Amino acid sequence: MSRHFGNVTQNGYVVRDIEAAMRHWSSVLGVGPWFYAERAPIENFQFRGAPSDCAISIALANAGTLQIELIQQRNDAPSMYRNFLDAGHEGLQHIAYWTDRFDAALDVAKTLGWTLGQSGNVGEPGRFAYFETEAHPGTVVELSETNGPKGAMFKRIAAAAREWDGSDAIRTEWPL
Repeated sequence: MSRHFGNVTQNGYVVRDIEAAMRHWSSVLGVGPWFYAERAPIENFQFRGAPSDCAISIALANAGTLQIELIQQRNDAPSMYRNFLDAGHEGLQHIAYWTDRFDAALDVAKTLGWTLGQSGNVGEPGRFAYFETEAHPGTVVELSETNGPKGAMFKRIAAAAREWDGSDAIRTEWPL
């Protein structure tokens, strides 16, 4: 647990083939069900302080209390996802901390000297911020606001995982 932000609540994997990744996680690792948005409903996306038309697909599932996020960027717009892939990587790209005190968490990140890499929101409220912290410990850190609809969506995904019997592994309804 982080003394600054609490428990790590999500591992985010940037992949080149999200459909194959969901099949692997569900059939080989037994993680699911996956809630898949071919076009993630992200608004106000910014990369290094400038607007970017980054288009991504997202799939979310829980493995116990840890949410797994799969991300596939669908265009060449500037983003930390694109930089990760262009550097020859695929796999774990970020860890996330969820908070209902987003502004206070941002202030902590600033006092730690972290540089904001990208940000946006999913719903209102539902802000997220990725920090350029990958030099050490090797992974980007995300802060994700969980007030309102996005937090309720995360709870529905966790509940679905607890009740999942292995069928209907990939679901295209986005539970926001």
